[in-house]
Amino acid sequence: MSAAPAAIAIACLETTQADFEARLQARLAYEESQDEGIARTVEGILQDVRQRGDEALLEYTRRFDRLDVRQAADLELSPASLRAALDQIPADGRRALEQAADRVRRYHERQKTGSWSYTEDDGTVLGQKITPLDRAGLYVPGGKAAYPSSVLMNAIPAKVAGVPELIMVVPTPDGVRNPWVLAAAAIAGVDRIFTIGGAQAVAALAYGTQTLPAVDKITGPGNAYVAEAKRRVFGKVGIDMIAGPSEILVLADGSTPADWVAMDLFSQAEHDEMAQSILLCPDAAYIAQVKAAMERLLPEMPRQAVIRRSLEDRGVLVHTRSLEEACEIANRIAAEHLEICAREPQRWADRIRHAGALFLGSYSSESLGDYCAGPNHVLPTMRSARFSSPLGVYDFQKRSSLIAVSEAAAQTLGPIAATLAHGEGLQAHARSAQMRLRQG
Repeated sequence: MSAAPAAIAIACLETTQADFEARLQARLAYEESQDEGIARTVEGILQDVRQRGDEALLEYTRRFDRLDVRQAADLELSPASLRAALDQIPADGRRALEQAADRVRRYHERQKTGSWSYTEDDGTVLGQKITPLDRAGLYVPGGKAAYPSSVLMNAIPAKVAGVPELIMVVPTPDGVRNPWVLAAAAIAGVDRIFTIGGAQAVAALAYGTQTLPAVDKITGPGNAYVAEAKRRVFGKVGIDMIAGPSEILVLADGSTPADWVAMDLFSQAEHDEMAQSILLCPDAAYIAQVKAAMERLLPEMPRQAVIRRSLEDRGVLVHTRSLEEACEIANRIAAEHLEICAREPQRWADRIRHAGALFLGSYSSESLGDYCAGPNHVLPTMRSARFSSPLGVYDFQKRSSLIAVSEAAAQTLGPIAATLAHGEGLQAHARSAQMRLRQG
């Protein structure tokens, strides 16, 4: 007789409990620790690459990736390497990448906006000019953490935005190249690829070296050293975000098979031990079914140890008074991924104000959004969905104001500007406006 599955010690809360809010907040609490050792190491690498360029880049690549490279030009992959990667992956893999890329591209095409202007009665023209960044940098993890889907999600919106040059950096420890990542880069239209990683790659993208040109914005995930490097170069270049652990919140009414919801909660927990999986549901019996399904399915998961640790350390099953209350709690949590597994998903989606992405209905698993639904999977975490948005075409564009004041308008605007300038004690501003006034 086989042994019964080991229970998962996941937190189970009731909103009727007097200390519910305190217990929920304790479960949600996550402070990204600032490791002083990482900070010092990263600062040293950034300054070294900034000062010595290619020479420093080569040294760090030899040290951290164990690559015996003699000149920086050898770090760049040739177009032939990308074509070879396309041929190396299985035919169904290439087809899946191409299908996903097509869906991601079609979705992001709808995000494009153009310049606009309008003319006032006095002939003044006001408007906004939309232009793409000149050059963007994409960081892609290498080694064990290789994500071709991340290549598609970062590169395609940049290309749709019209970025002329997209440079990708990816570490290849011990010279091992992931053909899926390179194939995704070829399909997405990446222009140049350098086999470098870590803080040194971020430094090269931000400051430029003799071989690798500086970019205007850096996007893409990485480890703690990469995240710290991106934080420190922000201002010199733009960055997408400093992402925290992955999150999923499932709002359920009990109509979706419990196994489906259990596996959806696993889908985030398997990322790493700090990932967070939350279920909000007004049906106590259904919550018990989901928990039982989790315990039954967990032994089948290759990453079961990671999943268990994530669920037991940060997961939570919440019995709510109603779906209305569940929506209120969901808005306070502002999760990265929010699944609404309910009979009337749009009804409840209308109540949601804060979420990185909403997945409506029982068939809209978060995993489809990660790979091929179309919307971007680079999403705000750690409650930042309250004020930020998924990565998109708009992240690779910038807006310039257009102001063409007519002579007639200058007569109206000049006195207003001069009065305000005098009020601020800025006399040159006032004189500049007044000089354009008709005399007499």
